[in-house]
Amino acid sequence: MLFHEKLEQSLEKLMYASRWILAPIYAGLSLALLAIFIKFFQELYHFLPHIFETAESDLVLTLLSLIDLTLVASLILIVMFSGYENFVSRLDLSEATEKLDWLGTHDYGSLKMKVASSIVAISSIHLLKVFMNINATADDKLMWYVIMHLTFVISALFMGYLDKLTKH
Repeated sequence: MLFHEKLEQSLEKLMYASRWILAPIYAGLSLALLAIFIKFFQELYHFLPHIFETAESDLVLTLLSLIDLTLVASLILIVMFSGYENFVSRLDLSEATEKLDWLGTHDYGSLKMKVASSIVAISSIHLLKVFMNINATADDKLMWYVIMHLTFVISALFMGYLDKLTKH
């Protein structure tokens, strides 16, 4: 075997092994998930004692915040598991372990679409929260919230369209 072929083979092995650099990053996302867990229950702890004196609009705003945290946590889980399976290694779960139905079914394109649609959903909730308390928001800020949301929506639609084109 020639020197350059050995060098090429070694370089390719090194590059392939470097995917494991991502493993601690995906594991670190579980700490972000823990942070959202703590924040969710902190919000719930502060809210529940005042439930009977809370106005309906404040109730809706608090619930939207909790839903927002839940969507972000779900997004972290999707990125953590799908990213690990797509870029590092398959999850080797025993038969006795409960397995999520969608594990192993998301390729990079579907992962990208899940992230984009989650961002649109999270942005929608933020925008709804702003609209629920519209008197407290300056018009120029409101305009930028809407522009940013529309940018997310258009980007997600465009990515979905491009993904559809490349699959045919």
